[in-house]
Amino acid sequence: MQQSLRIWRNGSFHIGKFIGERKKRRNCGTPQILWAVGGGTKTSSYKSRSHRQFFHFSASDWSSIEIMNEEQRDLLLGSSDRVPPPQGVRLSYGTAGFREDASVLRSTVYRMGILAALRALKTNAVIGLMITASHNKESDNGVKIADSNGGMLDQEWQPFAEALANASSSHDLFQLINGLGEKENILLDGSKSAQILVARDTRPSGEALLDAAKHGIGSIIGAVAQDMGILTTPELHWMVHVRNRSLKASGELDYFNKLSGPFTCSLNLSPNNSELSGWDHKLVVDGANGVGGQKLKLLKESLNGLAIEIRSSGNGEGVLNEGVGADFVQKEKIVPRNFGSLDVGISIECLDASSFKEQLTIVATRSEATKIDFQPCLGVVQTAYANGASTRYLKELELEVVFTPTGVKYLHEKAAEFDIGIYFEANCHGTVLFSDYCISMLYPIHLELSNVSNGSESEKAAFRLLAVSKLINQAVGDALSGLLLVEAILQHKHWSIRDWNELYRDLPSRQLKKKVVDRTAVETTNAETEVVKPPGLQEAINVETAKYPQGRCFVRPSGTEDVIRVYAEASTQEAADNLANSVAKLVDQFLGVGSSKQAD
Repeated sequence: MQQSLRIWRNGSFHIGKFIGERKKRRNCGTPQILWAVGGGTKTSSYKSRSHRQFFHFSASDWSSIEIMNEEQRDLLLGSSDRVPPPQGVRLSYGTAGFREDASVLRSTVYRMGILAALRALKTNAVIGLMITASHNKESDNGVKIADSNGGMLDQEWQPFAEALANASSSHDLFQLINGLGEKENILLDGSKSAQILVARDTRPSGEALLDAAKHGIGSIIGAVAQDMGILTTPELHWMVHVRNRSLKASGELDYFNKLSGPFTCSLNLSPNNSELSGWDHKLVVDGANGVGGQKLKLLKESLNGLAIEIRSSGNGEGVLNEGVGADFVQKEKIVPRNFGSLDVGISIECLDASSFKEQLTIVATRSEATKIDFQPCLGVVQTAYANGASTRYLKELELEVVFTPTGVKYLHEKAAEFDIGIYFEANCHGTVLFSDYCISMLYPIHLELSNVSNGSESEKAAFRLLAVSKLINQAVGDALSGLLLVEAILQHKHWSIRDWNELYRDLPSRQLKKKVVDRTAVETTNAETEVVKPPGLQEAINVETAKYPQGRCFVRPSGTEDVIRVYAEASTQEAADNLANSVAKLVDQFLGVGSSKQAD
């Protein structure tokens, strides 16, 4: 016998039908407060907080639990019908979002617009949505969401993002949105407003995809998209970060002022500052024919005293990421286009962590005069792709080095556990994070040191660290702020690029990738350095690796495409190449014959 029940949610009662037996835990009266403890497309359960009674609702009764009004339902169903998903395409949420050929992304970007609006309603904060595919080829594109803290989308929401992107019909899409509203207590009736900052890079497909994102955002009543134009991804993350901290200075001009001020301060604090004016030093930067080249021009205009020459600026010099860019140089190990034999170049792998340790040691030692106990924890986070020579060098400096799976979301999360956490992937993605505790301690230490020993090395060290915390992007990895920090450290040390490069020598390495039907057939553990599935593959890799002096090799599924990536190191380039090729053949043996080529 079916009964009607009153369900208390979001300040009002809603009517639902009771299906089947009511399971009493104890003999009590009518429940007063009910809330969801589970859900799904078939059955949803509701539980009384005080009476511990369970009520089961069938899928047909799900809509009776009102989280959205009729206007919102009609708007969602109508708008989604106009943006159908591509047939035969399944998208995976990678290390930072979705990337694919731009021609199949319209519905995904539309749906991520909806997701960004839902996230803004959930967090009561500004959210960002960026149209970009980073270092991928120009015909690709993608979408990333900047969460309320300026970082990447909360990992708990990432599976829902993937489910939303792959919903096969408007009805399924609606059910997913309705289910998320229930799970996260998001009321979709237009009673709350939401702001989403949207931007894109310079890809030709970006404008149309940005329109699709705005369409998705506009499908949620109360959500408004603010178009920030063409930006770098870190710019958008920074804007979200500062807006949610109630800082008024959150435009692009403010971003460049935020870079130039602390950078100039860092140079002024350099012990070699008196010598810098006569130092013939020019910074040559590869703009990868994309948005980075455009923004480097703005950075150059905001700085005085730093000569910047921009190559591959995007003004007709070539195609985006074709033979240029940090990812290309790091993987191919050759100079990018528009650079010649007279140019000196280097691929950034990590900042000089010893400089941070040096300044922290000075501050911690001299802070005894301030009677403030400050013993900060400094750590460096790497992935398996970090060259083994860099790891050995960092450990020789007695720095704590920890490893995570590949992907900035993992590195960022681990780095945030330190007072100062440094992470840079081999392709330059990364930043330096200062904890709130660290900043809160540095300010009073600097103030007291200014009073008791103004101009001392300890006072300058504290001031330097504060300047660095403002210079480096605290929301996400940022090539422009990282570039300036490297330059500040080099000038502080009075090092040339060649001096920096001589700190240690990379072991020769080689990367390959194997095309596969299903990348999930390979499962890894121990920060992706060991294979657990398929059985026997890791043992075979170990046997092959043992044949080469200083050999190291691992395989892992790509986070962005259906390939298995192979990385190998050894004492010589020939040995590294042979090891990579041998392990690539093992992948063929265990997963089926495919095609291998050098990673791009």
